[in-house]
Amino acid sequence: MTAPRAVISGAGIAGLSAAYWLRRTGWDVTVLELAEEFRDGGQNVDVRGVAHEVLDLMGLTEAVRARNTTETGTVFVDGRGRVIATLPEGRDGATAELEVLRGDLARAVLEQLPPGMDLRFGERITEVARTPDAVAVTTARGEVLTADLLVVAEGVRSGTRDLVFGPDVDRHELGITMLFGTIPRTPADDDRWRWHTATGGRQVHLRPDNRGTTRAMLAFTDDGPDRPTARQVRERYAGVGWEAPRVLDGFATTDDLYVDRLTQIRMPAWRRGRVCVTGDAAWCVTPMGGGGASLALTGGYVLAACLSTAPDLDGGLAAFEAWMRPLVDDVQRLPPGVRRMAYPSTRLGLALRDAVARIVTSTPLSRLVGKFTEVAATDRPLPRIALA
Repeated sequence: MTAPRAVISGAGIAGLSAAYWLRRTGWDVTVLELAEEFRDGGQNVDVRGVAHEVLDLMGLTEAVRARNTTETGTVFVDGRGRVIATLPEGRDGATAELEVLRGDLARAVLEQLPPGMDLRFGERITEVARTPDAVAVTTARGEVLTADLLVVAEGVRSGTRDLVFGPDVDRHELGITMLFGTIPRTPADDDRWRWHTATGGRQVHLRPDNRGTTRAMLAFTDDGPDRPTARQVRERYAGVGWEAPRVLDGFATTDDLYVDRLTQIRMPAWRRGRVCVTGDAAWCVTPMGGGGASLALTGGYVLAACLSTAPDLDGGLAAFEAWMRPLVDDVQRLPPGVRRMAYPSTRLGLALRDAVARIVTSTPLSRLVGKFTEVAATDRPLPRIALA
């Protein structure tokens, strides 16, 4: 019997997880990645909730632990760097037990892929043709690949997803812009995630990594139509103090600056015929919700498990969506007023936020804060998988 064939577009965490598990269940798998080479580095992601179990099943828990960023905790600091509040610790605390750079987690999965995979870099899909019996993708090089299933795992701004699902993709902007980059480490940096909030809806973050450098982030409220320029960001952060000038200077010379307008992706269905979407392409939860890497890991397992036990492809894809949808909906459902509380615009609002932070991070109320970081968690068992 001929093995079914899948084409996966995207070699990030979601695409590699799907590739790993589909191959383990007997599929022939081709992975197409737009980037010319594997993308290392990136900012912090973590493993939470049910993704711990998926990582264990892949035999990767200790490999990921060995790549830990060295971060040991999370603190809120004021404009002088003094600690205002310390967030609760724990397996799935603000700093998770498995805290890792995005590229390190993806590489751990890459190195664990079963033999027989066809992994191609520098490939972009330009056309998708669907029939009841197959799906054919055309690449920018003019090659046509025919498969039983196309899995789109390209990320929040997926072009292939838009080719197939078009107007059914709801882009819900949160009004937050974030800039991520790597800057030189200084003796003042420690092993904690230091988080400073200023008036005017502005935040500055510094986090340790396992490379001897520091991962920095600027985040601010932004309802404008376009991404801000470097000059506009500098003007926006005038007078913030603390480490803001250092971060701005570091971003001016770093080679990995990434700017993102936070956008949730909401879709009424994650499948259309023999095409399905997974990871951020299907349900981007943004850093405001958290748990994106955990959902990406879990989605790959659930997709392959449901396909391996269903009587047909359509039934398997329906089961995948039915199992994942409650998990995703829970993460995407942000508490009312979260933006106003996280990004206060006035001194009064900032004082109120700081007061609330001190209160809720004190014992025993700290347990309530811990509940907000428990994402991608479920009491349901993972679907049964039939390995080849």
